[in-house]
This record gives sequence, structure tokens and C-alpha cells, in this order.
Amino acid sequence: MRNIIVTEMKQVPLEEQRIEVVERKGLGHPDTICDLIMNEVSVRLSEEYLAKFGTILHHNIDKSLLAAGEAETKFGGGIVKKPMKLIFGDRATFEAKGISIPVNEIAIQTAKDWFRKNLRFVDPEVHVSYQIEIQPGSSALTDIFRRGGRVLEANDTSAAVGWAPLTKTEKAVLTTEKYLNSKNFKKRFPESGEDIKVMGFRKDEDLELIISMAFVDRFIEDEEDYFEKKAAIMGDIRRFVEDNNDFKKIEIQLNTLDVPGRGLDGIYLTVLGTSADGADSGQVGRGNRVNGLISLNRPQCSEAAAGKNPVSHVGKIYNLLTHKIANEIHENIPGTKEVYVWMLSKIGRPIDQPMVAAVQIIPDSSESFDKIKKEAERIVDYRLENIEEFCMELAHGKLSIC
Repeated sequence: MRNIIVTEMKQVPLEEQRIEVVERKGLGHPDTICDLIMNEVSVRLSEEYLAKFGTILHHNIDKSLLAAGEAETKFGGGIVKKPMKLIFGDRATFEAKGISIPVNEIAIQTAKDWFRKNLRFVDPEVHVSYQIEIQPGSSALTDIFRRGGRVLEANDTSAAVGWAPLTKTEKAVLTTEKYLNSKNFKKRFPESGEDIKVMGFRKDEDLELIISMAFVDRFIEDEEDYFEKKAAIMGDIRRFVEDNNDFKKIEIQLNTLDVPGRGLDGIYLTVLGTSADGADSGQVGRGNRVNGLISLNRPQCSEAAAGKNPVSHVGKIYNLLTHKIANEIHENIPGTKEVYVWMLSKIGRPIDQPMVAAVQIIPDSSESFDKIKKEAERIVDYRLENIEEFCMELAHGKLSIC
């Protein structure tokens, strides 16, 4: 019997609270770059292990730093004077059953492929250098994989929490960044870089969006051209946000550090479309949570999911699974206003047997809570019973981690 606890939560749903703050770091933000690349390295390693051994071996590629380079912006196009440096850490299996795995080569090639696919102006052979600090794992943690079994034992004592549904503010922040980094938007506004951050602040029914967007200097002729293009982008953003949201009042600001009359010093220009080319470094775990947002009013998991192995590291598995279960409960059980799902693991205990799986539900009083409770328990138990299928989705990169 699993330790599943479902309780009624007597709290005002976030949607009905007066204040809400939500952030999203976009595709080209240095923190997001680290998260997405390191997770893709885990996916590539998992597929390599499966191909050679029929199982996923120990690895955790969840420590990484993207050190900013040095760039000189210029109207019409600047130069990169020093490349960014991507440092890979932590642990992986380099050899098993007498067969070697080219971990370092896989990591570097994965990063280069990611840069080519996602950042239009970054040449991974020229603009990035690579430093590998991945080492073999400890005997205690690698032994978890040698023990085998239908599901593996947790390699950490850790807690995770997920929730549903997203509020209007969370949806607005998420969809706005995705729109600004869409292929269609970049085609119409090529001067817009991928390094975008959207901060949302709701007070009652009023929404304020503060957006930071790196402009690409090769598309900017002079200061006047910058502000003209910025105004055009602002108009497009406003139309999108107003057409897709129903707040009473919406205020939008873009690149608020800009000061006309100061030339290059008073505007946000980059050479490559990311501040990592010469201003800002990045690190795994400092960016978006696994649902793509940093929601400051919500409880947060302290674990970084990106790059952790998908079959024993609960810092990844429970982090995403709690959100999946919360969404399933909210979408399938009538009478649930808001749902929070908590999971606590214990190192050495099978991942389908958490110390506790706790569900907190804010009901709308339209249904019997006993009925809600039984159905929520069933959903949690089913998802834990079939956790290996979920782990394989993670292993093949089918689920977004930020």
C-alpha cells in the first residue's frame, strides 16, 4: 500500500488573491541555455546507454556554467572578442561490460547541435568553447543501477511539488515569451534576439508585463533606428497580449533601462542575440521551473530537474510527475479549483514508493469531497504504479523541463 494522503485545502485560490508575480526566462537566456543543453545531454546519453546495454546507466549532468564571453556591439554589426565557455559537470558512466561510452564527445556534440538549432546567430564552432568536468559516479550511487528491478531505488532524499491549473497571469507570461521566440515573430522582427525575459505582475484584475529583449546589432543602423524598431515590436506585443487575455487593464514595458541620447550605452544591443555573448553568465537550476515558469506565489521545489538521470533521480522524476498528476486531477475530477501535489522520497527506496504522496485540493463545493478524495487517490496510485513509462518519456526527451 502506498502512503497517499488527500486533504482539503482551506485557502483562497491564487487566481482570486490580490497580488501575483510570475517570471519566465526565454530560450536565449543564459540560464535557460544551460538547462536545455544539459537535459539534452542526458537524453542523448540515455539513448546511447539503451542502445548499447538495453538499460539506462548512472549519470547526472545537472551541474553546468555558461561563462559569458566578451563582445563589442556596433551599429550594423559588432564582433565577438572572446567566446562564451560552456562547462559541463557532474557524473556519468564511461564504461560498462568492457564497452566504452564517449561521454565527452556526446556532451560537446549535443551542445553544438542545440546551438545550431535554437540560436540563429551563434556559431558553436567559433562563439563557444567547451570544458568537460564530467567524472565517473560514486560506487554507492552506481550500484543502484546494478541492482536493477522493475523500478530503481531513489538516489536521493528529496521533495517535489507541482500544481494546477495555471492562472491567467501564468498563462499570459508563458504564451508571451513563446510568441516572442516563435519562428513567425523572428521572421517579421529579425532584430529581436532569443534572450527574452518576461516578468508579470498582477494586482487584482490589472496586469503589468516588463519585458527584456536582446536586440541584434547587425539589424540596427543607429539609435533612431533602434527606437523605431522597438516601437514597432511594442505595438505587436501589445496586440498579441490584448487579443489573448481578458485583464481589466494591461500595461507593457520593453527594455526599461533604455535612455535616448546615450548612443550604444543607452540601448540593449547584443552581437549574437543572447546576453551571454558579453554580459551575463548562466547556470543550471537558476531558471524556469519544470512547467516553464518561476511563479513566486507558489511553493517551489529546490531541485534542478535539467540533466538528472530519468530513472532514479527523484529530483527530476518527482519534479515533473507532481505537475502531471496535479493537472490530471484538476482536468478529470469535477469540483477542484486548485490542486497541489507533494512527493517525498527516501534514498534507497523504490521510486514508485515515495515516503508520502500528498494531495491538497481547494474544492468548489459542487462535489462531495469524499468522492474527490477517492478519485485523486486512484490517479496518484495509477501514476506511481506505471512510473517506468513516465521515466521512459523523460529519457527520450518527450517532456519539457523548463
